[in-house]
Amino acid sequence: MFEAIAFYLFAFLTIIMFYIAVTTSQALYALTALAAGMIFISAFFFILGADFLGAVQIVVYSGAVMALYAFGMMFFDTTRDLKEKKGNKYIVAGLSTLAAILVVIIFSAPIVGDNIKALYPVVEGAGNTQEIGLVLFTKYLVPFEVAAVMLLVAMIAGIVLAGKKMDASLTLMSEEEIQELEKEKNKEVLS
Repeated sequence: MFEAIAFYLFAFLTIIMFYIAVTTSQALYALTALAAGMIFISAFFFILGADFLGAVQIVVYSGAVMALYAFGMMFFDTTRDLKEKKGNKYIVAGLSTLAAILVVIIFSAPIVGDNIKALYPVVEGAGNTQEIGLVLFTKYLVPFEVAAVMLLVAMIAGIVLAGKKMDASLTLMSEEEIQELEKEKNKEVLS
């Protein structure tokens, strides 16, 4: 009974947080809601007894959301209003159809998955963390290392790109200097 109540509570909170992340226009609110949603997702792992995955969910994904927040603050000028363009209705219809197909596949997967056997059966005496380590560092060692290198390259590229765009600091400028800078940018856009 406790698991059912906890599941529905965390499911409701997770959906609310991700709804806020998608619908808000403020970057700070969106990323904070995204981090909270990731933490609520980790509660599902704790309910299922996968404590290691729950802790990794909190540390890695919530930490990644905070890194995303830092990059977002570096790359985007959040002080000006953003004008949205209307999307192509064919793209919206296509993506909605794809999402509907994915939902059908997700809900039909348990029916099809009854006959699937595990490639790596449970090792006696090994805990959750040991089993994850066995699979991760045997079968998935190369993809794990490639993902680590890709994340390192992305981090270095983000730092380099942020460094190139930091020609003027808005926090150290007076109000008049910021207005002049905006006028110059508007002239560049119009020409």
